Amino acid sequence: MCTHRYRIIIGGGLGRITRQAFEEFRIESNGGQTSLIADLDQAALLAVLIRIQSLGIELVGFSRTSRETADRR
Repeated sequence: MCTHRYRIIIGGGLGRITRQAFEEFRIESNGGQTSLIADLDQAALLAVLIRIQSLGIELVGFSRTSRETADRR
């Protein structure tokens, strides 16, 4: 399966334990939201969305982005 870079935006910040649940992501905090950035295939994207839901974290949005755009933010 083909992978793409995704930016997943969640509400609020992540504590130490919650950060461990997303250790394979680059994590960027920006005020009241946090971005999780990683290269994922479709199955991995679905798995992380399920993980976010199961942890009761607010999903604000997600987008597929170029590697260069994600690296500049």
